[in-house]
Amino acid sequence: MPPVRIQLVPIVAMLVAVLALAAAAWSWSDSRERIRDLKTELGRRLAESGKDVSESRLLARNADDAMRQLGERVAHIESQMATSQQQQLALETLYKELAQGRDQWTLSEIEQVLLTAAQQLQLAGNVKAAIIALEGADTRLQRLNKPQFTALRRAIASDLANLRAVPSIDEVGVSARLEALVAHHASWPLASAQASEAAPAPRALKAVNLGQELWSELKHLVQIRRIEGNEAILLPPDQAYFLRENVRLRLLSARLALMSQDQAAFRADLRAVQQMLQDYFNTRDAGVADAIAEVKRLASLQIAVKLPGIDASLAALDAYKGDH
Repeated sequence: MPPVRIQLVPIVAMLVAVLALAAAAWSWSDSRERIRDLKTELGRRLAESGKDVSESRLLARNADDAMRQLGERVAHIESQMATSQQQQLALETLYKELAQGRDQWTLSEIEQVLLTAAQQLQLAGNVKAAIIALEGADTRLQRLNKPQFTALRRAIASDLANLRAVPSIDEVGVSARLEALVAHHASWPLASAQASEAAPAPRALKAVNLGQELWSELKHLVQIRRIEGNEAILLPPDQAYFLRENVRLRLLSARLALMSQDQAAFRADLRAVQQMLQDYFNTRDAGVADAIAEVKRLASLQIAVKLPGIDASLAALDAYKGDH
């Protein structure tokens, strides 16, 4: 039995050694395999890292190119903005110059309008034309809508209020009434109206007695009439035409005085017409009586009124021109 035990121990030791060697060989082989795998993985990852680095470098290069292009674009845009700002400043300067020129042009037009309105008031007494002119000037200023014209607009408004307060005269109606008198003056009978006032009829070609012809001529030369209290002046028949023409001219002169608002001349002409109607025309006739009454009514009219000026508007315009 003991010799057998002695032989088993070396065998067991050898087996243990073989197993240990086998385990060591397997462990070495496994470690080597793992090391190879690690190397492979490391190589792969290094390759991927290199690729990523290359891509990163490429991206960085592309980013640099993009940044450079972006900088160039920004510089170009800044240059365009600078040019645009310069153009805008130039346009603003031009606009200001044009606006000032437009204001000056408008003021020149308004000055001409105001001067025309002043002339209409002073020379013709035409209040309506002056009102229309001032309203047009105020409309032009209102369209401009600038605060520097406020004082001028106030002055124009004040002058407009004064002109609108002037009592109006119906010049057209009064002129029409005078024209009606002129149209009917030829139909008013004279106080000395007779058959001889009309154009004499041609005599018949027949033999007449010389004595009868002389007696007929004497009857035309000498007339006997009864003169009552306020009998009108008898006018020779051959003066009838000139009397009527004088009446017509006086009425036309009164119409001219109405248009020029000459109160003294207007009343003098109408009073002269009234006197001629009373002295030389048949006052018992209805037409003559109506004409006398109409002439009296016309003579009582007040055609001349004191007209205000537009001095406030002209002064405000001069003040604005002096300040600018």
